Amino acid sequence: MCLWDKRWSEQVVKQAVWLSGLATYEQVGAILRKVGGVEISTKSVWRCVDKWGSKLEQLEALQMVKAYDFEQGELDRNRSLGPMGAAMDGTMVHVREEGWKELKVGSIFEIEKSKRIDKETEQEIELGHAVKNGYVAHLGGPEIFGKKMWTEARGRHWEQAVDNIVIGDGATWIWNLASEHFHTSRQTVDWYHALEHLANAGKILFGDGNPKARRWHRSMETPLYQGHANKIAGKLRHFAKQNPSKSEELLKEANYFKNNHKRMQYMETREDGFPIGSGMVESAAKQYKARFAGAGMRWSRAGLTRLLPVRTAILSKRFDRMWSLAYNSPQN
Repeated sequence: MCLWDKRWSEQVVKQAVWLSGLATYEQVGAILRKVGGVEISTKSVWRCVDKWGSKLEQLEALQMVKAYDFEQGELDRNRSLGPMGAAMDGTMVHVREEGWKELKVGSIFEIEKSKRIDKETEQEIELGHAVKNGYVAHLGGPEIFGKKMWTEARGRHWEQAVDNIVIGDGATWIWNLASEHFHTSRQTVDWYHALEHLANAGKILFGDGNPKARRWHRSMETPLYQGHANKIAGKLRHFAKQNPSKSEELLKEANYFKNNHKRMQYMETREDGFPIGSGMVESAAKQYKARFAGAGMRWSRAGLTRLLPVRTAILSKRFDRMWSLAYNSPQN
């Protein structure tokens, strides 16, 4: 250990780092004093994170190298796993001297079916939902983030899944990464984002709060669910011709449905046992935001990236394993 942290045992340092992924550095010091009787300054907590967050970063980088060096032939071809999924999203964090920046967040998960009652038909149906979520996060461009996603997926034996899916909100960068790293997977636009675009089209047509907008939205839900996004796009293009003043906005929504037509086969996707919503990654984005975008929080880029692997390990329920690997690595 460095001279400054010889005062504390490994467990104290570990708890300081772990707590830092959950609470502010000031709160960490207060918790350790109150619960453990440990006197540790806010600056010392930060130093713990700076050192050990860096070690976790290095470990993530090493895992990425191994994921891309892993030979296809080393896979156990006799082992088959159930379906898996990947979902990607983004949230905003404030970086000092840079302003608000997008933190890209991703989830790799397994898919299980559970029986539920359909609200409309009141019949029992089987729906796929995400379980055993693992997360990645990156402050920066899509290239490194995509590699992190593939590293997480490969570590979870993605290639041995019987089938898989990528879910996103429709952003181009998500589908570019899906094509590059998950090129054999089906792609699906999150159902709720698609509904938001339907609602927005209704507002453009009839005005916000107009009952006609809500009725139009509801009338289009079933065709959208059944996979007729192209027909919706055609209707919006027709309306654009009839309403020149609203043409640009309507055509934008029309293109959204046209370009994502193949990714909007919701009934088929659900019947095949896959989820059609990206709640698993949206929930994760909110949990990252809760730690990094609280009131008044402004981060240095280095300080944020040091804490990211800590938060990620906690959310992925593997902090103890990651800590053990980092603490006992030869570099220490």
